[in-house]
Amino acid sequence: MTTVRLPLFPLNSVLFPGLVLPLNIFEERYRAMMRDLLKTPEDEPRRFAVVAIRDGHEVAATSPGMPDQTAVPQRGPSAGFGDEPLKAFHAVGCIADAATIRERADGSFEVLATGTTRVRLESVDASGPYLTADLEELPEEPGEEAGALAEGVLRAFRQYQKRLAGARERSLATGADLPDEPSVVSYLVAAAAMLDVPAKQRLLQAPDTAARLREELTLLRAETAIIRNLPSLPASELTRGPTSLN
Repeated sequence: MTTVRLPLFPLNSVLFPGLVLPLNIFEERYRAMMRDLLKTPEDEPRRFAVVAIRDGHEVAATSPGMPDQTAVPQRGPSAGFGDEPLKAFHAVGCIADAATIRERADGSFEVLATGTTRVRLESVDASGPYLTADLEELPEEPGEEAGALAEGVLRAFRQYQKRLAGARERSLATGADLPDEPSVVSYLVAAAAMLDVPAKQRLLQAPDTAARLREELTLLRAETAIIRNLPSLPASELTRGPTSLN
């Protein structure tokens, strides 16, 4: 297994290989990361690792706010992630290759990156201006019957899209241009489906492509059934979800 040390970018979302990641960088720790990445020779990739946050906040508080008006702002590379950042993140993440890093006049950055390789988080170092991590690159094994499973997932995904478009009263892509390579299918569907972070994380860390496709097939069928039955739910049932302060 190959081990690498890279800058670490925690997010409240999951990045999959092959998927594009746009970022708006305004925190100083991540500005420092981008300034260092810009020093990378032009013939080398500007790589950093993205991990989903298990316990903590993507953006560190910089002033007192809700619900605690007296909270002391946190600063530093591990702000928002506690005394042991390793425990705050999911164990499997994805390397991102920044094709575009554009600095704005105010010192913030506009970044466009693409997921490349899955990695397992081994350790986190908070001694510098931003977090870095030792990471073990994870191979993508096909597993058994990945091809047949990919065909089934594509059919289920098209049905899911149709149901979702009907529920939203708008059109979605028909899926006619979806790829047929099993691993690409597995990552594209994982990213496109409306799933929460824990579900997407389980898909990212699946042991092989076939296992990921099997779980996607189960999830897509369940989600499609839920969407199909949404119009028949009483209005009171649709208002019992959690309330957001945003």
